[in-house]
Amino acid sequence: MHLSPPPSGRRILLAAAVAAATALVATGPVAAEPSTTQTATDRQDQYAAAAAEYGVPQSVLLGVSYLESRWDTHPGQPSTSGGYGPMHLTDAQHVLSTPASGHVDEDEDPRGDDSRPLTLDPAIAAAPAEDMLPQASLQTLDAAAALTGLGEETLRTDAAANIRGGAALLASYQKQLGAPVGAGTDPAAWYGAVARYSGADTEDAAAAFADEVYDQLGLGAARTTDDGQRVTLTATTVTPDQSGLHKLGLRRAERPDGLECPVRLACEWIPAPYKQLSADPGDYGNHDLGNRPAQQKIEYIVIHDTEGYFGPSVNLVKDPTYLGWHYTLRSVDGYVAQHIKAKDVGWHAGNWYVNAKSIGLEHEGFAGHGTWYTEAMYRASAKLVRHLALRFQIPLDRQHIIGHDNVPGTTAGTVAGMHWDPGPYWDWSHYFDLMKAPFHSTGTPHTGLVTIDPDFASNQPAFTGCNQQPPGVPKPTPPAAPCPLRGSSAVILRTAPSATAPLVNDLGLRPNGTPDTMYISDHGARASAGQTYALADIQGDWTAIWYLNQKAWFYNPASAPTAKWANGFVVTPKPGKTTIPVYGRAYPERAAYPAGVPYQTISPLQYSLSAGQRYAVGGVLPGEYYRAVTFDGSAPGDWTVIRGENRYVQIQFGHRVMFVNLDDVQIQPASVGGPA
Repeated sequence: MHLSPPPSGRRILLAAAVAAATALVATGPVAAEPSTTQTATDRQDQYAAAAAEYGVPQSVLLGVSYLESRWDTHPGQPSTSGGYGPMHLTDAQHVLSTPASGHVDEDEDPRGDDSRPLTLDPAIAAAPAEDMLPQASLQTLDAAAALTGLGEETLRTDAAANIRGGAALLASYQKQLGAPVGAGTDPAAWYGAVARYSGADTEDAAAAFADEVYDQLGLGAARTTDDGQRVTLTATTVTPDQSGLHKLGLRRAERPDGLECPVRLACEWIPAPYKQLSADPGDYGNHDLGNRPAQQKIEYIVIHDTEGYFGPSVNLVKDPTYLGWHYTLRSVDGYVAQHIKAKDVGWHAGNWYVNAKSIGLEHEGFAGHGTWYTEAMYRASAKLVRHLALRFQIPLDRQHIIGHDNVPGTTAGTVAGMHWDPGPYWDWSHYFDLMKAPFHSTGTPHTGLVTIDPDFASNQPAFTGCNQQPPGVPKPTPPAAPCPLRGSSAVILRTAPSATAPLVNDLGLRPNGTPDTMYISDHGARASAGQTYALADIQGDWTAIWYLNQKAWFYNPASAPTAKWANGFVVTPKPGKTTIPVYGRAYPERAAYPAGVPYQTISPLQYSLSAGQRYAVGGVLPGEYYRAVTFDGSAPGDWTVIRGENRYVQIQFGHRVMFVNLDDVQIQPASVGGPA
């Protein structure tokens, strides 16, 4: 979710500076590839050398680094919380000091209800600059520079130096706690220093980070980093001495009864206000009361990013005149704030049908800067989503755990303004691995479906326009510089099986029929990891899927596949129907509405589904409309779910999910009637 309308003045500088810092990495038509000249054991040796130099157990240093970055370097590029390198040395002041500029954002109504359009006041999001500064934990790189004598730029860009800086910080934290230092010391004695390294400002968040590190020590790990280095953490069971945690003097967050978070997740109740704003009962904020799942099933969990920092974003959700979502997650340590109970309906997805049936999670970060989301936040989010999915019986798949960029427009007129976060740099495959629901191959080319799943690190589409993020300031010259090349969940879709073929067209974004582009927010020619599509064709190293009423081709060589074969069900128009309409919401028919409740028009989108095409089924849903238009439930039919005879099939139609009327289609196994 892009939380704020186009900002102005100093409000832009904080978020925009991240874009500028990352844009500096790409100075020409193509950004430099990461170096792979070191031998496979060099990075392991660098951890060992830094551990010995500063007296930190090597396993602790490796474990902390894994929880920060999974040992990746992200060369020269900051995380969404301003951290650099494998040790995530934070340097928010450097990020904030770099001038930047951006573009005007989309104009999405977050409530997405035609019966009561919501217009936000841009002044609400224009917080004073002093309120936008990140927490002190986002400035550790200068301390690392003082401890090591290394230059700050070196610490930001050189992996070996960055590891030394992280080791020096850990050792300094251990000494300040009066605890023993030395590479041969017991890893169990380092719990307090590890907790402090998290950057958390509450005791439970620091403990949650440290617990994850020590859990990882017990599990071990081995992987190849983004610059081709093989690193291994040998599994060793450690029972940590937690006594150092209380010496950190961190705030103890309140955890009231009824907090809807897993027990081991650092979580705090910071409520979004439900408040009447004037004498008019229809003038209220910033969410709606509900009775879910007793009254209406929760079908979706929607993944957003905030397009801003944690503190200001939480301040926005606390404003009754703004809008509300259920949770906000902090980047540096994975800390979670819950704002709305799951039974109630947030205003976050831009589609009232989806809002009424979803829980919204906002993640501190930026969709289009080329920044990276931290491992700490991925893990916290995965734990939270898995907990909610099990509680509310939500399938752990990409038909139900969706990005804001997968939410459809409500009508043809709203399609172009829908938001596109968390963007192509969100690692969906790793996220589902953490949720213990990895993407598996469940079929062959003959079973008729394909699940997108590129290798995140090596899949580096050449996007443009990261220098124009975030919204709200004049466009620079040239208008769209190359983004830093970096890992992505997105595969690019073309009109023919060729790398030089034009990108496919999304009529909702480009009604004149011209091809979509590689501009970072122009998602109309992309499929994302975990999304499952109906197979349309195979030619050599290229695979075609049915996508927005056309064949869309992506590169999928057997030697390095970017997708997995799958099986399941598809829809196709019933015999005799040349085309059928596609919808952005699954509303009931007119006859279902009781007296006094205005009919919500069943309005098709600008797309259609043609005979001979097939689209993957995400579920069969009843036609429903949750009526909630007054603060006190005083309007006719308020606080009720209106259901009719209409039933809909959710399909993966394009980058976004959409709906077709069950009466218009036949559902059949994907293996029947597919490509030869």
